[in-house]
Amino acid sequence: MELSFEYWFLFPISMLIATIAMASGIGGAVFFSPLFMLALRLDAKIAIGTALITELSGFSSGLIAYIKTRLIDYKLARNLLMFSVPFAILGLFLADFFPDVILKTVFAVGLIFIGLQLFTSWRKEEREKLVKANEEELKEEHESCLIDNQGNEYRYTICNQNMGKVFAAIGGAFVSMISVGLAELQEYQLVARCKVPTPVAIATSIFVVVITLVVASIGHIYEFAQGNISNLTEVVNLAIFTVPGVILGGQIGPRVQKWLPDDKTKISISILFLLIGVFMLITVSDLL
Repeated sequence: MELSFEYWFLFPISMLIATIAMASGIGGAVFFSPLFMLALRLDAKIAIGTALITELSGFSSGLIAYIKTRLIDYKLARNLLMFSVPFAILGLFLADFFPDVILKTVFAVGLIFIGLQLFTSWRKEEREKLVKANEEELKEEHESCLIDNQGNEYRYTICNQNMGKVFAAIGGAFVSMISVGLAELQEYQLVARCKVPTPVAIATSIFVVVITLVVASIGHIYEFAQGNISNLTEVVNLAIFTVPGVILGGQIGPRVQKWLPDDKTKISISILFLLIGVFMLITVSDLL
């Protein structure tokens, strides 16, 4: 196996992507897959596999930081993992039966829809603040309560849990097939639909994604090991720069998120989803 320093520039890029991903809860593979396929013109399987391995490293680093903040709802995460992990395994077997173009088109449209829903949710909350309509909500009894390591209290109720499990299953399958989907669908369910406080939603989503990514990544690594050795060499040459970058970014992102206002985070995520969805549609059209 011959190592190459050709991709040295991916180190700072990876650090920036991981910082954004950890601060917003968006899967880093949403950025890495197009970067690998369009900018570097890598084979789709190599791009997706490397994106998964890179995302796993960054999310694992960020997870350590979020565990320290005590913002993870482990009960909620366990319920979601019961669906995301089995469907991630199923996605590994189904990946060869669905063309990448179809999967990416479906997901790009889904991202645009989620971005619009998050934006609508943000606009509604802003209107409620102006007319003080949220005073009754403050009196509600919520089912869950988390207190972070700085003493901040977060109260919320997980709505429509069955739908959340369906999103976890779909997201788990998409992660294995095109490297993205789970984190984004969790954002939609927890933030837009259930109004879970953004820090809790991001931390819990990252925990679920990390465990699911472990399963999906093992499957892709096994495929590389069984296939052409040149593919494995290409993945390693990419990973030696992307993995250190995302590990650093994974530590920076949670610190950035802590200083972001909840409403500003939500509107930023919605804009990111819209931009990424449109970008993915453009890239898909180039493949047709």
